[in-house]
Amino acid sequence: MPDLFSPYTLKGVTLRNRIVMSPMTMYRSTPDGKMNDYHVMLMGSRAAGGFGLVFAEQIAITPDGRTSTSCAGLWEDDQIEGLARVARMIKDMGAVPAIQLGHTGRKGSEQKPWEGKRQIAPDHSDGWQVRGPSSIPYGGRFPYAVQELTVAEIHELHRAYATAAKRAIAAGFEWLEMHFAHGYLGASFFSPLANQRTDAYGGTLEKRLRFHREALDAVRAVWPEQLPLTMRLGTDDFHEDGVKFDDAVWAVAQLKEHGLDLADLSIGMNTDDMRDPPFSRAAFMAEGASRVRREVGIPVGVSWNLGQPAVADQVIREELVDLVFLGRPALANPHWPIWAARELAHADPFSLLPRDWSWWLKNRPGSENSHGWPAAAAAAADTN
Repeated sequence: MPDLFSPYTLKGVTLRNRIVMSPMTMYRSTPDGKMNDYHVMLMGSRAAGGFGLVFAEQIAITPDGRTSTSCAGLWEDDQIEGLARVARMIKDMGAVPAIQLGHTGRKGSEQKPWEGKRQIAPDHSDGWQVRGPSSIPYGGRFPYAVQELTVAEIHELHRAYATAAKRAIAAGFEWLEMHFAHGYLGASFFSPLANQRTDAYGGTLEKRLRFHREALDAVRAVWPEQLPLTMRLGTDDFHEDGVKFDDAVWAVAQLKEHGLDLADLSIGMNTDDMRDPPFSRAAFMAEGASRVRREVGIPVGVSWNLGQPAVADQVIREELVDLVFLGRPALANPHWPIWAARELAHADPFSLLPRDWSWWLKNRPGSENSHGWPAAAAAAADTN
């Protein structure tokens, strides 16, 4: 029976455990979409803290695919080096470097959250014209008009996904996820709340999934077969006119036929008018994910309310999911896996760390490997 700390192999990649640092947009990139020392610190410290798989934030495939002008992208070759530094540090600290590619669609052109998180007007120096499947504004704090994508522009975006994937390979990433949830572009194509097209990309469920299939095909054609290719999918809009979980189960089965290796299941978020979402319930995505895992026969991962070690361990032990994604808990505690291992009475929690760190933490003053430190100092150095 697997547990939270069991290794996990997918394709040619093995993770040291089932704990994933989820992509988190931090608004710290340069205005031209480049990562810097901050990102090396953030992702490197989580890899050093014991996470098995470490994602950078969602990386935009085009300039208008960012959340804001302080978010990262991979639409130009000169953006590779910043991401390569991040990937090298993650790998050096013993984790697998992962990248999430996406496009924010009609939820782009946004202020930083602490500045109000409202959409910026297209004619502002920090704003732009947002695009989507149909000319339907998201509403609320995203009030501005949406430019409906032409078929030619859709094809350009699929090429942009593939080109960004090639750059991700050059940067040294070993796991690629496509972000089609949370109301961003892919999610909006899938949802009738945002997609009211009448051509081949809208209408029926099959047509609304076409954007996903073609984007996945474009990336699959360039991404190495031995490396995992996954997707974060919006599975439920919690609205009577939106995506239902049954739709997502069908969609994952179709995407599996197009080369999807793992489904990272999340929420549609194509409207703020959600009806009774179960956000307060622990691990509320796990039961549905188990259904996808069972009926489609594909590995699954989930996030949402998994920050308590016993809960995260339980969904792995009961084989509801294969991976646990942690966002805010990973930000709050860079050594969350070590804390969890100690909470769960793991036999050797410091084994999750790089060897140089673990040696010092395992060998307390007064032990035979303590280099002669006084045994009395042990009382003041409670490291294990």
